[in-house]
Formats: sequence, structure tokens, C-alpha cells
Amino acid sequence: MIKKDITQVKEWKKLGLKCGLEVHQQLDTNKLFCNCPSILRQEEPDFTVKRKLHAVAGESGDIDIAAKHETAQDKEFIYKVYNNVNCLVELDEEPPHEINKEALKISLQIAILLNCKILPITQIMRKTVIDGSNTSGFQRTVMIARDGFIETNQGKVKIEGLFLEEDSARPMIRDGKNIIYRLDRLGIPLLEIATAPDIKTPEQAKEVALHIGDILRSCRVKRGIGTIRQDINISIKGSNRVELKGFQDPKIMVKTVENEISRQQDFLKKRMNNPSEVRNVLPDGTSKFLRPMPGEARMYPETDLLLLNIHRNLINEIKRNLPKLRSEVLEDLKKTGLNHEMIKLLIRQNKFEEFKEFLRILDNPQLIAKILLIFPKEIASREKISINKIGKILNKEVLVYVLENLKRKKISEDQLKQSLERIVKGEKIEKAIVFEKEDINVVEEKIIEIIKRKQGLSLNAYMGLVMKEFHGKIDGKEVMEIIKKYVE
Repeated sequence: MIKKDITQVKEWKKLGLKCGLEVHQQLDTNKLFCNCPSILRQEEPDFTVKRKLHAVAGESGDIDIAAKHETAQDKEFIYKVYNNVNCLVELDEEPPHEINKEALKISLQIAILLNCKILPITQIMRKTVIDGSNTSGFQRTVMIARDGFIETNQGKVKIEGLFLEEDSARPMIRDGKNIIYRLDRLGIPLLEIATAPDIKTPEQAKEVALHIGDILRSCRVKRGIGTIRQDINISIKGSNRVELKGFQDPKIMVKTVENEISRQQDFLKKRMNNPSEVRNVLPDGTSKFLRPMPGEARMYPETDLLLLNIHRNLINEIKRNLPKLRSEVLEDLKKTGLNHEMIKLLIRQNKFEEFKEFLRILDNPQLIAKILLIFPKEIASREKISINKIGKILNKEVLVYVLENLKRKKISEDQLKQSLERIVKGEKIEKAIVFEKEDINVVEEKIIEIIKRKQGLSLNAYMGLVMKEFHGKIDGKEVMEIIKKYVE
């Protein structure tokens, strides 16, 4: 392991460290070249397809070295296919459809936030990949923008290119020469961001990854394990470039970079050249050989699609509606008076836009945060159904309707949660917000009875008992006034 004092910029400079980052992020839309949903499945597939793949020459007329390596393995690939998330495009039995417009718009948002120059006309390319992860033997990819930059504590880092491409199939089982893939992931829009080798230290590599991650999460991207992947290209003076693939956690990035530099130093001490190769990162931050480094020979134009034109009007529209970065969102949420935990949950669950929209209907940040974060969990637990199902029932349209009726005082804040519970149980939304009013004299008598029976409780404790007794048929503010009168 490299000593900590070497991590200073001047020491890394002596080593001639060159480091660049590639970030791959799934976008939250339907698939890139068809209209299939981007959903991962767990159940058994509908049918299975078997194939073998062979290397072909790229645009230069040569066969890529990585493709030759894979061909030599003589593997058979087994694909598990689902009718509701796959079509003939994923099976390479039908030409690709026009590129997904929503995915293109999200890519342009991110390109602008990364200070990139967007290409007005660009060519969709085929990238030869014959490890079985694409049924066609190639991955479709298109450069959307280039020549961007981000600012870091150690200076500017250039963004060489931003690409929109198809995600690969999901490997499930590797059994000797046979590999089993699921095709549910194949074709999900994947954004690749490639930096120049401007990163000067392992710590800066982590800073760049976190900064790009902040920009990505401000846009419509998928969240969770497997939705973002990062690769690092590293070399030191006298060594060949190595690409490290397959890690998602920025926490091990510094350790991973340091380990690779130490490995390359060991080759130099032995007066040997390290091979230029792709290596897979292991959980402890070390790595192992994966395949030879691919070259230019694997790229050739996509023959089934026209040139992609990105019009100036579209770019201007996107510039006018850019999302806020997470750091800006955090400052906005602090101004609402929400506590730190609520703010963290809103950002983590990507609920900020809904929160803003609902706040325009009803100026009550605490209640809106509860509607988005707390009530769904409580109802899901009580009714024994999943949060995902609750989210589909209590969608944006339903919540807007309930909030508007709350604003018109057709229901009270105390009745709101009960209305949501009724909707989840299947009541029509119009009926779910209708409550019978209890006679105020009956309510007062019951409050007196409860206070006599349960002496010495707090105001809130009495409030809970009374509200439970009347099941939403009374107004909480009126109840509290009566309780205060008799307790005091």
C-alpha cells in the first residue's frame, strides 16, 4: 500500500499519475430503441433462446483484440426472455425503433449541467461486444456531447464525451463455457460520461465521482444497486493504461486507485511493462484480469438508423427547464423548516418535485412531507401491502385531488390520512373524502368522560384518545380547544 504522504498532489505528480473516470448511469425511461418498459423481473422467464456469437471487422476493417479474445472462448449463451419487458428488438429479430425522446432529453439536461457542447448532428454507432451481454454481438451507442468540464478542489477536470447507449443483458449464471443472461435489462438507456485523464490524486477521483453523481441524481435517473457503475483508467509514468471496472461504491475508490498504482509500480521495479488490460475490481479494492483492452476496431456505424439531429429549439427548451442540483435542493428544503431527517428522505426518495408541486396547492411543508414519506409507510404496514402498490394507488393525481379538497376545507387535516386509507382499501375517491360530522355537544360530553376516567394525562394523550373514539368525524382543532378548557 502506498504511504499516506504520497497522496499529496506533488508526490502523485512525480509518479506521472494519469487518471480518468467513466460513469455509467441508467435513465428512468422506457428502453432506448423500443417501447418496452425498463423493469427488472424476478419470476421465471416466458421462454429461452440459445446463441453463439462471432467477431466481425469494425469500420477500419480490423477485428478488435477484445472481440478475438472472446471468440476464442467458444462460449454458448442462453437468454431468458420475458414477454412484457422484451420484444423482437432485444432478440435482434427486428430493426431498432427511433431513439427514445425522453432519454435523449435527460441526456441533454445532464450534458448542459456538465458544461458540454452538444452535437447538432451525430451518428449512432455499433460497438462490437461478443461476451454474450448483447444478443446482436454489438452495443448501440451515440455521442451526444463533448468538451465539458467540472470544477473540483484541485482544479478543472474536462469531460471528453457524453454518450447514450443500450445497457447490456443481466448475467445470472456462469457455468464453464455456458453463460445464462436475462434480457430484462438489455436496452435500458444508459448514459456514459467519460472524463479526460486530468485527475491528479485518488482523492480527486472520488470527488469527481461524487460531483457527477450529484448532477445525475438531479435528473430522471434510476436509483439503487446496479443502476450506476463506474470505471477508472489509470497509468503512471512508464506504465501502460489499465481500465478498472465494476465498482459502485465511491468509498473504496481511493483504496482501489492506490492499489492499482502499487501494482504498476511493482512491474516497474522488476523492469517489466504491465499489460494494457481491463481488470475487474474486487470488494477489497484489489483487481483481477478480465480481458484485453479494446481498441478502435470495434466501432462501426449503425446501418438501421438515420443520423440523429439535435435541434437548437430542443436545446433551448431544456436550458429553460433545467433541474436544480441536489445541493441547491437541500438549501431550498432547509428554508421550509423541515427537520434534517425529513429533508434526507425527500432527497433520497427523489420526491422534491412532488413536494414543490404540492406546496403550491397547500402551504404546509410538514403535512406534505408526511403525505409523501410517512403516511404511505404507515398505511402499507397496516394494510399489509407493498409500498410500491401504495404508490400506484396514491399517485400524484389522487394526492392533488385530496389536497385541493383539504384546501377548500371539505376535509380536515385529521381526516386526510383516513381519506387516504379509504382510497387504498378501494373506496372511490369522491366518497373517501366524505365524513359525517358528530354533534359538538356529544363530543364535549365524551371528552369530559375521558378526562374523568384517565386523569393526569397530557393534552396530546387526551387528543389521541378522543380522535380514536370518533374515527375522523370531528375537527382536531375544535377538540383541542375543549380539552384545554377542562384540563386547565
